[in-house]
Amino acid sequence: MTTIADAKITDLPKILDRRGNLSVIEEWKEIPFKIERTYWIYDVPGGEVRGGHAYKENQEFIVALSGSFDVILDDGKERKTFSLNRSYYGLYVPNGLWRQMENFSTNSLALILASIPYSKDDYIYDYDEFRNK
Repeated sequence: MTTIADAKITDLPKILDRRGNLSVIEEWKEIPFKIERTYWIYDVPGGEVRGGHAYKENQEFIVALSGSFDVILDDGKERKTFSLNRSYYGLYVPNGLWRQMENFSTNSLALILASIPYSKDDYIYDYDEFRNK
């Protein structure tokens, strides 16, 4: 059974340079899975919420490349909010947690690295079904 304690913030390597800084994410190093899919969320209107589901198999690593937003994780017993607002750290989200994203700042950009290709069968959209699994 996955719990909130399985999710974690990870500091990413920072290469500081007077011309601009650089950070990197490599599979099996900063994240504990092979990257099979990458997507990003942007232009989120004020007050909108993204997510509102759990994954059966998919794991994710979420980075705020620009701006800020909150990721709310729920294991069915406990909820925790992670505020992401720097491009040099990210949030590892294991499978089996309910995930929601909200409080997007203007011009925020969320990068999500996923462990499996998209599959509609991997999603649980009903919170009661999620709690009863």
